[in-house]
Amino acid sequence: MKLTVAYSPCPNDTFMFHDLASGDLTLPDRRIEVQLHDVETLNRMALNGTFDVTKISFHTYLLVRQEYKLLSVGAALGFGCGPVLISRGDIEIGEIADAKIAIPGKLTTAHLLLELWEPRIKNKIFARYDEVMDLVISGAADAGVVIHEGRFVYEQAGLELITDLGQWWQNQTQLPIPLGGIVARKSLGEKTIAQFEALLREGITNSMANPAATREYVLKHAAEMDSEVLDEHIKAFVNDYSLDLGEEGRAAVAEMRMQAQAAGIIK
Repeated sequence: MKLTVAYSPCPNDTFMFHDLASGDLTLPDRRIEVQLHDVETLNRMALNGTFDVTKISFHTYLLVRQEYKLLSVGAALGFGCGPVLISRGDIEIGEIADAKIAIPGKLTTAHLLLELWEPRIKNKIFARYDEVMDLVISGAADAGVVIHEGRFVYEQAGLELITDLGQWWQNQTQLPIPLGGIVARKSLGEKTIAQFEALLREGITNSMANPAATREYVLKHAAEMDSEVLDEHIKAFVNDYSLDLGEEGRAAVAEMRMQAQAAGIIK
């Protein structure tokens, strides 16, 4: 039987899924079929239940939690790794509510955090994550929310920080910021889900122990090719929470759900 697995081309995902993509790790009774898509595409596909196992933003997980189970492995969650709101330096923080803001997808956690931080923003431009900085640089947007590799290179592009939404979250909650996680369709059954969870944990452990083995695969899909940026990205988003969410990780997800419900963003 086939098991469809999807994740993003971002370095942290390709790093963690390397052994599954290469075929080094397999399930005994399932043929794993891998697909890569940007995270907002994965979010939209999850609303339709497209894949058996998929990476999605935690914003989207809160919308599909009845159909998908959150795995305890593979999460992008931690401290000092959240989305950042940036501009060309010609806009003040008090002007944000009326500004044109580029956002990397309606269903991303970045959008959810922005709504929690400043619910009055109305002029939103939804774009792919790797288009946000260009929209700000060109003047098509007054400011933008940057995620993934972009958060490490926006200064090199001459852009300035307005606020760090991840730091804001941490100051508010004293919890790590839950960005994205791996979910499995509940209809797969507990046995298959547990088998996949164990397999992915083994793959992540292998990649952590021998990162050089993943390099070619990570570079093949990375939008930012600079080695230092790639290393910084992986270090920021692949950590102990990726091996096991634990009580603190699940508390962070529960807090995000509570705040999103209180703000009327989700039901």
